[in-house]
Amino acid sequence: MLLGHPLWTGPASSPGGVRQSPINIQWRDSVYDPQLAPLTASYDAASCRHLWNTGYFFQVEFDDSCEGSGKSGISGGPLRNHYRLKQFHFHWGATNEWGSEHTVDGQAYPAELHLVHWNSTRYENYKKATVGEDGLAVIGVFLKLGAHHEALQRLVDVLPEVRHKVVAMIAVVQNAHLDTRVAVGPFDPSCLLPACRDYWTYPGSLTTPPLAESVTWIVQKMPIEVSPSQLSAFRALLFSGRGEDEEVMVNNYRPLQPLRDRKVRSSFRVHRTGMRS
Repeated sequence: MLLGHPLWTGPASSPGGVRQSPINIQWRDSVYDPQLAPLTASYDAASCRHLWNTGYFFQVEFDDSCEGSGKSGISGGPLRNHYRLKQFHFHWGATNEWGSEHTVDGQAYPAELHLVHWNSTRYENYKKATVGEDGLAVIGVFLKLGAHHEALQRLVDVLPEVRHKVVAMIAVVQNAHLDTRVAVGPFDPSCLLPACRDYWTYPGSLTTPPLAESVTWIVQKMPIEVSPSQLSAFRALLFSGRGEDEEVMVNNYRPLQPLRDRKVRSSFRVHRTGMRS
């Protein structure tokens, strides 16, 4: 497997970092925790605002301050508070053999979805939550090749409009015709979650700068299916902005980080024989 795009070849972890992400999840080494409750996800589709090319990936933003957003988000599972949805994005590879950030028993998926939430009970806004204890919660969903995903296609259809990254925010204001931000709402991201909500959870970090170690990771056991053409649409995006040398957006995942002394807990049982349930 490749080690990811050069954007990720900075420091292996944040200074003094001891709980960096992503990690390789060892199925048999995960610890079943009967205290883990089901995760509740309920999103306000109307708060979905726009999709844009960040230069790392394409990202769908949500207005987490609008009326009704207070109840929109996730709770339960390993979380003690309610977390509001800020944005979601994907990571993917140049081929179908790799692309996900997390791996399971050393095996990667072609892509991985991240839904990023912040602790609105303890913090005033996303920025403060990013650097705060128990500030963020990210749901990770693996993507595998299979059937065409109807809901995802709504996003795929607008990707040609954001082929280039946004070079500077001033371009958004002065040049609305440039590849910038495209309205995609209303959109309910719960349609991107697998039917089976079993999950692994562990304390980790953001996988892009600032690599803040404030994340409770909730990685779904079951992947969702997407078609080859939908993944191909991801790979048609560019790391580069308009006027720059074109650089295809692939392998935009961070290399695996050491688990150290962390435990990965599961909401489902794993038999001693290794059989999965």
